Amino acid sequence: MDTATLERAVKNEAQQLDYHALNAMLNLYDAQGHIQFDADRRAARQYFLQHVNQNTVFFHSLEEKLRYLVDEGYYEAQALEQYSPEFLAKIWSKAFAFKFRFPTFLGAFKYYTSYTLTTRDGARYLERYEDRVVMVALYLARSDEDYALTLMEEILSGRFQPATPTFLNAGKAQRGELISCFLLRLEDNMESIGRGINSALQLSKRGGGVALMLTNIREQGAPIKGIENQSSGVIPVMKLLEDSFSYANQLGARQGAGAVYLNAHHPDILRFLDTKRENADEKIRIKTLSLGVVIPDITFELARKNEDMYLFSPHDVERVYGQAFADISVSERYHDMVDDPRIRKTKINARQFFQNIAEIQFESGYPYILFEDTANRANPVAGRISMSNLCSEILQVNEASTFNDDLSYQHMGTDISCNLGSLNIAKAMDGGNLGATVAIAVRALSAVSEMSAIDSVPSVRRGNDVSHAIGLGQMNLHGYLARERIHYGSAEGIDFTNIYFCTILYHCLQASNTLACEKGESFASFENSTYADGSFFDDYINTGFQPATERVQQLFDAAGVEVPSQEQWTSLREAVMQGGLYNRNLQAVPPTGSISYINNSTSSIHPITSRIEIRKEGKIGRVYYPAPYMNNDNLEFYRDAYDIGPEAIIDTYAAATRHVDQGLSLTLFFKDTATTRDINRAQIHAWKQGIKTIYYIRIRQLALEGTEVQGCVSCAL
Repeated sequence: MDTATLERAVKNEAQQLDYHALNAMLNLYDAQGHIQFDADRRAARQYFLQHVNQNTVFFHSLEEKLRYLVDEGYYEAQALEQYSPEFLAKIWSKAFAFKFRFPTFLGAFKYYTSYTLTTRDGARYLERYEDRVVMVALYLARSDEDYALTLMEEILSGRFQPATPTFLNAGKAQRGELISCFLLRLEDNMESIGRGINSALQLSKRGGGVALMLTNIREQGAPIKGIENQSSGVIPVMKLLEDSFSYANQLGARQGAGAVYLNAHHPDILRFLDTKRENADEKIRIKTLSLGVVIPDITFELARKNEDMYLFSPHDVERVYGQAFADISVSERYHDMVDDPRIRKTKINARQFFQNIAEIQFESGYPYILFEDTANRANPVAGRISMSNLCSEILQVNEASTFNDDLSYQHMGTDISCNLGSLNIAKAMDGGNLGATVAIAVRALSAVSEMSAIDSVPSVRRGNDVSHAIGLGQMNLHGYLARERIHYGSAEGIDFTNIYFCTILYHCLQASNTLACEKGESFASFENSTYADGSFFDDYINTGFQPATERVQQLFDAAGVEVPSQEQWTSLREAVMQGGLYNRNLQAVPPTGSISYINNSTSSIHPITSRIEIRKEGKIGRVYYPAPYMNNDNLEFYRDAYDIGPEAIIDTYAAATRHVDQGLSLTLFFKDTATTRDINRAQIHAWKQGIKTIYYIRIRQLALEGTEVQGCVSCAL
């Protein structure tokens, strides 16, 4: 048998395989030693032929389908009634004319198992991908036909992808909230703690991830009403919250997700960290709640000098200063608090504190870290950032609430919510009109803010109403750089990141200014921001940001994407000072999980973790996902995060961070030879580079344990 006949026979045999077997061929080399990318594309096609098409409800016409979905309570009638039947026919026709196809099996599988509308028994599909996209566009456009069409085109083209809560729920009659995450602050009284736990239950029930700030709660052994040794500290509150999130599990669909943040100078900080140790006593062990530590600059300075660090009683701090502990700058008042005899304090060794953090991160990946002073120096709006969220990218100011004895509001403060969506960097650059893409995305995220009213937690609703905060994120940085044959973390890679995010910032501000002028409204306290006095723009006007390398200049020129000039920044400053901004916060870069797969993107702006990623997906078991744009000729540009190492990742994130008003979910990856000293070095480098937050710490041996077989593609490359 000649070679051509043999290859045809192998191909014919492969076509008879089911989609799972074809997808698994990604993990096996072919006879020439190549990765079998075409097998995965065939797997995606076979998934439709063998499964999706056979299990999708058939309708004779669009009219029949929409009538059925409304009458049976699947679609919200109002979302469709604001448009004419002729327009509905038009937008659906245009959507299907795109002839969208999932380029990977996992993308298709993830969409049909996690997003699409199904019959109530879950057995049959009621939507194609195009249907879901159109419903999201119609819902967010709120009768604006032109905008509905442009938003549909942005999503179907892959340039903009709403976050999971919005993409999953928009237009459905029975749905959760469209908002991604919530942040609540707790004060040092039972009313605030009780109200906070109830709020966490209400928000978790509706599908949101919830973070809570514990910094203001008095420490274990502190007096209550003058009686010594009465306070139980923060750990019992953490236990209550963990049980609450476990109970509010969205009808069993998934566990509720929560995080808690504590300042490094809180007296309970070591007990707080110990809850995540592998050998922690079950009485204090925290299994499912995520932990975050808020670290001011002074903590690093004390460690550098090998001095002790003092921990201050939050109750005494509030009594002496008339401000909650979270609302003061520990770095600015540290020495005054040390010298003040009215504030009770204990001390620990600063270097040992960082060693403890590294040990626990080595074991569990926690805690997250918020570099408090870095975040506040970069904060352009009035108020203080004192916590972050479940994924460490939301950095907004909040205001305390006070309560009456019956838990009604004496003063309603502002808690935080954030509406997320991300651009696919590769597709956005390919689109040629980056400004238009950003403007469409900002308008969509603002619509989510305007359409959201969390009445069950009034402080969250008020925070949303006065801020219109959004978080436009990014994904597929590594995929784009590799496609363009640029190494992640190289000088050209960092240069591109810097200029791309600078350009995104310009268009975000321009879009928000346009909205403010249209609506005649700016976010609350705009007049106290550095936007209002123009100082925010100084660096962009005085220095300017243009490509530093010829290759990056070529990328922007070839894409037809203009990098804003100093003159354009000057004009934008005048427009913003005169017309304001609608959104108090504009950017936040989340980790992007499922939406990356359906969008064929590398997650967020971090490197890939494997050229062929392996996921365990429910009953189907292992599923294989090839890095976007990878082929057998460009493998050298797909080094994984563990090989690239933390320093290059930090430097890349630092280039983006300077242009992002909130945070970026930065995960650091270490080889299995790493030590706690390596983790400490990376933390110090991140702090010096102006990073605002660190999300997870990942060690290679932990990430790959039990998921690979010797000799497979994923291990060998």
